Amino acid sequence: MPDSPALLVIGECVADIVRTPGEPDRTHPGGSPANVAYGLARLGRDTTLITQLGPDADGRLIRDHLAGAGVRVLTDGSPEPTPAATVELDDEGRATYTFAITWTLGPVERPGEPPLHVHTGSLATALEPGAGTVLGLIGALRTTATVSYDPNARPGLMGDHATAVRRAERCVALSDIVKASDEDLRRLYPHEAPEKAAERWLRSGPAVVLLTRGAEGAQAFLPGGTVRIGAPPVRVEDTVGAGDAFMSGTLHALAAHGLLGAEARARLRSLDAATLGDVLRHGVASAAVTVRRAGALPPDEEELAAALTSAPAPG
Repeated sequence: MPDSPALLVIGECVADIVRTPGEPDRTHPGGSPANVAYGLARLGRDTTLITQLGPDADGRLIRDHLAGAGVRVLTDGSPEPTPAATVELDDEGRATYTFAITWTLGPVERPGEPPLHVHTGSLATALEPGAGTVLGLIGALRTTATVSYDPNARPGLMGDHATAVRRAERCVALSDIVKASDEDLRRLYPHEAPEKAAERWLRSGPAVVLLTRGAEGAQAFLPGGTVRIGAPPVRVEDTVGAGDAFMSGTLHALAAHGLLGAEARARLRSLDAATLGDVLRHGVASAAVTVRRAGALPPDEEELAAALTSAPAPG
């Protein structure tokens, strides 16, 4: 994809230790932002990831994994161990997480031209002191780049709930595109329906808020209304990385429609339902490929094209 715009992802890498009843543990490269970067690169997008990786076996595993897809990895040279998460799967493939993570991201030199788009979220925007570095980068880059954010809320790592909500809302206000699952919004706003929270987030600044609902598909909120799409029927191996695959598929489609970059901000804010429907189809198709196999392995271009043939039409 020679005309692919440069995309920058900022956030954590995590070694996911997947634990399934009756089976030996398996270690997969993970971390929500790293998964998004990997997914974008597999779809042919020129992608750079700013992150932390320790000088250990997990760090080497993740670096090799990302490089294999073509992700350019920039780190701050921290000696901290590579973050790890234990992912426990139930009999239906649903994942719960426990973490051993520090996030102390320092300054990272960024070679080359400024990116057209920056994606961040998850623990990278929730854990200090690194979260402050991330927000500083976003604030500096959004003059030339559009911004996307996925809170990927994790109760065990969010700390004080009120502080976590304030951080998430600050990131939402800085972003053009926000994606959250219904579970994320229930964790952040347990006394508010996810749809109401998404509508409120939309009013705070983003051009579009995307709400994912697992097997029920996704819903997009625009100033003029909403667009819904179902999820393709698939046999689920596990749900690890499904939301990240939705995000990478969505950004890939937005890039294809010329809707990323500060100069495209006005067009993004006047997004029509037909274009948004196509973007959603790419998101749910990408997620459907990922849940059919173990670990966070999103589709490449050929796999996504095949999955789109059976993706439902938006309504």
